[in-house]
Amino acid sequence: MKRNLNIFTLIVGLVVGSCNNDYLERYPIAELAPENYFRTASELQTFTNAFYADLPDALAIHYNTPGQGDDEARNTLASEFQGTRTTPASGGGWTWTSLRRINFYLENSHKCADEAARLQYDGIARFFRAYFYYDKIVRFGDVPWYDKVNQLDDPAMFKPRDSRKVVFAKLLEDLDFAIANCSTAKSAQLISKWTALAFKSRMCLFEGTFRKYHGLGDWEDMLQQSVSAADELMKSNTYSIYKSDPNKAYQELFIAEDANPAEMILARQYSASVPFVHSANFYILSASYGRPGMVKELVNNYLMKDGSRFTDKPNFDKLSFYEETQNRDPRLSQTVRTPGYKRIGANTTSVPDFATSVTGYQYIKYILAPGFDAGQSTNDMPIIRYAEVLLNYAEAKAELGTINQNDIDRSIKLLRDRVNMPNLVLADANSKADPYLLAAYPNVSKSGQTGAILEIRRERRIELVKEGLRYNDLLRWKEGAKVAKPFYGMYFPGAGEYDLDQDGKLDLVIYEGTAPTKKPGVQYQKLGELVLENGKNGGRIVNLPDILKKWTEEKDYYYPIPTQELQLNTKLEQNKGWDKSGT
Repeated sequence: MKRNLNIFTLIVGLVVGSCNNDYLERYPIAELAPENYFRTASELQTFTNAFYADLPDALAIHYNTPGQGDDEARNTLASEFQGTRTTPASGGGWTWTSLRRINFYLENSHKCADEAARLQYDGIARFFRAYFYYDKIVRFGDVPWYDKVNQLDDPAMFKPRDSRKVVFAKLLEDLDFAIANCSTAKSAQLISKWTALAFKSRMCLFEGTFRKYHGLGDWEDMLQQSVSAADELMKSNTYSIYKSDPNKAYQELFIAEDANPAEMILARQYSASVPFVHSANFYILSASYGRPGMVKELVNNYLMKDGSRFTDKPNFDKLSFYEETQNRDPRLSQTVRTPGYKRIGANTTSVPDFATSVTGYQYIKYILAPGFDAGQSTNDMPIIRYAEVLLNYAEAKAELGTINQNDIDRSIKLLRDRVNMPNLVLADANSKADPYLLAAYPNVSKSGQTGAILEIRRERRIELVKEGLRYNDLLRWKEGAKVAKPFYGMYFPGAGEYDLDQDGKLDLVIYEGTAPTKKPGVQYQKLGELVLENGKNGGRIVNLPDILKKWTEEKDYYYPIPTQELQLNTKLEQNKGWDKSGT
């Protein structure tokens, strides 16, 4: 049973009923009259409740592309990975309705005589304005800053774009106001001081590393602010890393009916009784929605259980599925199916299903019992959790060159302790940076902390997989070209019969020519339809071998501004590499 009001399902007709167009549009006459509203704390709360609809839902968190970046392959490919994006006529993320609502509220909230309530809900509104602009900066870079509701004939509506640094400074003012004035009550559904601190650590890490790796300057202060926000949250002892059985704890966090209050700082809440449900089971286990699978390169990133590097093993890329999954970081077997996997509520083991996973590395993160397979999942979905704050702290300090072993012990160690993995030893990481990771991230900053930066990136990728953050990580590290490289799956030496989990039963037949007589419980894949990188001579599964992938460094880190917006406001300049005609 859900314990809290599902804030995300509130329908606030007074606020959003008629507002479904662009920021430039006026509010309809049927909307509330501000002179008769915003008088009580209850009215402020009602209005600001509508802002929560702008937070990501389950689809955006675990499924939508390109959020998963190079972690995941499917039988479709995002336009960002093909280099086929074009300049849209309208839309394309250049929408401002949410900002108008926020500014409309902030212009009228002073009418409430309850100052404590006004400061609290103003803090929520300013959090959402910061959240809105963070998304715009990530997507477009420079954007115009508006902190009031302008009318259509106001010259300010036709201003040039403000620099991202100016906008980010304004964004930080909003976040700091939210930190100072939002409630300190702990809630996984409502914005609090702790939510604002956590998002500040995320936003400043993004901006600091983006500026550093894209040569924009002024990055050190951004990273220090990320450190400070994370450190304040860490020292408050408000949150902790959820722990139970090390072989179950990580998976349990994502299948919990209610967001775990120890670790989940903000989560999207779902409930069958509202009803407000999602389709994680259906998207992951159905053959109709992309057949998602983890890529082999990510599987290679998981350490051995003793903390040694899997990629240091001889012929690590040619090991069988059974061999490569033995004695690994327990998070691997709690994220994808590995030998011995049992579905929740099942008594028998299940091997990966190649009909629903293009790589063979089939996700179990977020997966509930079979009763939820028809799109009725009700487990809450993470938007930000304490584990990410710890990772933000460690990465920002490593990029600043100020990290020490104590910093590792109060961040990375806590994540590894959950699954009984050995701690990261800073001196060892820096004395011999992992060559596999060095090749994977050619643009990483080369310094005495390079090894630490790479190991923290490893930890981040593993801990936060399928939480919608990977693509933005690649953008800020200037490693977007990784999405244009081939996505690979499991290794097979060629056609043949395979007992994937080594339990003495045949699981998979890869055949050439005519299909053999099928046996019950056995999967059949035709060589050529299942493409191996060396054809008959075997190799890793190749995802979408006939689709060209492309990444253009000069333009693909940003999205284009729609052509209609450029025509309406001739002071707007298109992002570099994109032109006004739609190419």
